[in-house]
Amino acid sequence: MIPVRIASLSVDSVSNQPVIILRPVDDEPGHGRLLPIWIGHPEATAILLALQGMEPPRPMTHDLLQDVIVSSGLDVARVEIVRLEEGTFFAELTLEDSARTVVVDARPSDSIALAIRTGSPIFVSEDVLDEAAVDEESAVVGDAEEEIEQFRHFLESVDPSDFQG
Repeated sequence: MIPVRIASLSVDSVSNQPVIILRPVDDEPGHGRLLPIWIGHPEATAILLALQGMEPPRPMTHDLLQDVIVSSGLDVARVEIVRLEEGTFFAELTLEDSARTVVVDARPSDSIALAIRTGSPIFVSEDVLDEAAVDEESAVVGDAEEEIEQFRHFLESVDPSDFQG
């Protein structure tokens, strides 16, 4: 497993879909691999709020999940993006206490939102990076602050009914 960090969160200009970009921690900026994962608007909102340290007046789903985990006496030890099947990423949450370890299947977007809230490390399997990562030299990546500002603008203009299924 390769430790990664969030390089950016933005909206894909072609699909208007939020995309989170992960970068291996040890890769040099400008000379490494980037892993783009397209995510849903609600999950992107939850990630952005956590990245900005903003707390909504009422707990969001990821805040609730964190509270349930902590209330159960467990810690989020790590998040792992473990595989890619037919274009879908799969992740696992590793929850631990002093006596046990529990691994739970999860979506990467939910896992990342939870990892930000708990300060837990995020890892990606080498196989997933080999299959889905792009070389940063060939990718067009803007300034992270600018991308966050563009996403914030998107959130201000979106209608809540857009999130209903």
